[in-house]
Amino acid sequence: MNKLLYTTAAISSLLFSTGCIEETMPATDYVSKDQAANAPGSFDNFVKGITGDLSGKFLYSQKGEFDANDFGYSAMMLSRDLLGNDIAAHATNGWWDPWIQYSIALSPEYASCQFTWTLYWGWIKSCNETIALAGDNINANHRAGTGIAYAMRALYFLDLARLYGVKPYTADKNAITVPIVTEKTTVEESTNNPRATNEKIYAQIISDLNTAEGLLDGYTRDDKTTPDLSVVYGLKARAYLDMGEWALAQEFAVKAQDGYAMMTQDEYLSRINGFNSPNSSWMLMTRFKADDSNILDNDADSSWGSWMVQDMFHGDGMAGYASNYGFPLFIDYHLYQTIPSSDFRKKLWIDFSIADAQTQEEAEEICANYSDYPDELASIVVPSTYEYAQGGISVKFRPNPGDGDGITGRSNAKVGFCVAVPMMRVEEMKLIEIEAIGRQNEGNGIAKLTEFALTRDPDYVYGRHNEAYGNTQTSAFINEVWWQRRVELWGEGMATFDIKRLQKGMIRSYAGSNHLEGYRWNFTETPQWMNYCIGGTDAIYNYAIIPTVYMNPPTSDSPEFAF
Repeated sequence: MNKLLYTTAAISSLLFSTGCIEETMPATDYVSKDQAANAPGSFDNFVKGITGDLSGKFLYSQKGEFDANDFGYSAMMLSRDLLGNDIAAHATNGWWDPWIQYSIALSPEYASCQFTWTLYWGWIKSCNETIALAGDNINANHRAGTGIAYAMRALYFLDLARLYGVKPYTADKNAITVPIVTEKTTVEESTNNPRATNEKIYAQIISDLNTAEGLLDGYTRDDKTTPDLSVVYGLKARAYLDMGEWALAQEFAVKAQDGYAMMTQDEYLSRINGFNSPNSSWMLMTRFKADDSNILDNDADSSWGSWMVQDMFHGDGMAGYASNYGFPLFIDYHLYQTIPSSDFRKKLWIDFSIADAQTQEEAEEICANYSDYPDELASIVVPSTYEYAQGGISVKFRPNPGDGDGITGRSNAKVGFCVAVPMMRVEEMKLIEIEAIGRQNEGNGIAKLTEFALTRDPDYVYGRHNEAYGNTQTSAFINEVWWQRRVELWGEGMATFDIKRLQKGMIRSYAGSNHLEGYRWNFTETPQWMNYCIGGTDAIYNYAIIPTVYMNPPTSDSPEFAF
């Protein structure tokens, strides 16, 4: 996957496969790099491809197969969250078991291990091709497109560094991450390309973002599926937070917020547009469209909506894995219990009191607090001893309404699952700003954190949410910020990043746990499986890579942890 084919023949092959141009030079059977860059519309097609493959396409499934977890960037978000303890599953489903259970399938010789690696390097390759086509002397028409490529490459490298890095930057700047492959990397270099240190890859990330910042200055995007200057600032804020550069993290988190507003309670809890459509809070997103293969094929079961959208009509079988097939995903029971009833975010999950319902009517009465169609929500199939929907089922991500009242979207997955998914929100930037301020002056951080929390919970009192979760080295303030991130960004792909960055542990075994029995594990340190393995096939092409193996899951449930 690391080999970059920037010969003219390779460029020709790619152009023909994407339909960028239709003619070749008479004397050759390929086009030159300059011809590819300057052919009418061709460069724009390369730019569109950078974010066009983030969702909606089967990027890993074999031809004719439709893997239910193969739906692009949002699948990567979900897999990251399932590794920890904030999302619980009540049944094995096959598609996500390797991440929930840390099974042998995540070791180098298995396809699940290669899944993440393949998608990310495919996206990086797309960025590199665009940057290479733009060349060193970027003309005015190519500036924005090249800036998009640099910004997205930085996003991908940042994700990879956090996933595959063996230690966070603040713990060891010399710890290894992944190889760096840019548009300048030759085929020969790629065959002996060692894993970069934290220091080196973050330098590359910041360099790419600096370049993107200059190229995107003054650029106005058509929609939020592509980055603009605010997203560049947001990525800088993420990177500097990882690096422990608190003043810079604060500076760019503040810059990133310009022009955005936090989601209101009505937006958050909307039963029509809740977390399915961009609003004034969203900074970057990906989107599923009606003509995407993930929607058209396999009854749209291979999509984000199939796993994360619960509020569907499921009698006709067109409602996905979560709502129709018995595989809903839940908020961790303990995390839910720590959310005060005065915090409106608690209404994103069905209350656990539904387990006490004795009749269908009682279950529907509870579900009426979360859906305009409580009979459907109450009858979600859950493989358990309960007859009705269980507490903790998420209603955060609503189906695309389709028509005005939302019935079309709820009754047809090929409509309902055509949703947008947030990749960056202004609330994350505010929480980065808060943490960065508190790292420099805790009193100021507490004041800023309280200001943020009061927008979600008018009865908020600082000091309620400071559980250490294994790592007792972080302060009560940092633990409080972390709790806010866990609740605010639940299901948005941040869980593993935060656990590794803060060197936290994981708690799945405790009284009342709703995690799968046999996988209720507790760790006082970050579990090793959160350091992703590099697949064995990559070592065939890159001699400097030795496949890593972290196979040490417990063989039984841990003793119950007492909070």
